[in-house]
Amino acid sequence: MGETALVTGEDGLLRPSWASADALMREYYDTEWGMPVLDEQGLYERICLEGFQAGLSWATILRKRPAFRDAFADFDPDAVATFTDQDVERLMRDTGIVRNRAKIAAAITNARATIALREEGGLVDFVWGFKPERTPEPRSFADIPSTSPESVALSKALRKKGFSFVGPTTMHALMEAIGIIDTHLVGSHRRGSSGIWPLAAGG
Repeated sequence: MGETALVTGEDGLLRPSWASADALMREYYDTEWGMPVLDEQGLYERICLEGFQAGLSWATILRKRPAFRDAFADFDPDAVATFTDQDVERLMRDTGIVRNRAKIAAAITNARATIALREEGGLVDFVWGFKPERTPEPRSFADIPSTSPESVALSKALRKKGFSFVGPTTMHALMEAIGIIDTHLVGSHRRGSSGIWPLAAGG
């Protein structure tokens, strides 16, 4: 890649370029991306938003997240699982969210699948069960894979449990976002910040 891997911000901290240009993305990178998500509702929300993001920029999804939360009952799986065809039509008219019928249907399907997983220990334990033994230690964007054996396996496992819009690339992005792997570039001020991979904090 021809771009600089890390950019020094006005605060003197090193961040990747995608987290440097936009204030909302910088805030997300500094406070949320890569931090462990260990509650069912939070993890269900992330799976839904990663699905909605497919083909779009994450900045677009972040800007729309308040509207998504309003539209999907704050991503309470029990509430979304009761959504009907009328709710789908309501959501298709909601200009605040991504109006994609298949993705909206997936969010409802995934809420029901999340509830069903409670009988097997729950969504959080299920997803975190695919944490690899090692995390990548990327020094440039070119070093960051878009899938992994674990994301492929997680995708297949979730599909078997009735989830949709959970492809291997989407699940790899989820694993990055919720701290299952640490793909902060070596040298970034956020490297190792999750506490999940403390030994990977160095450069």
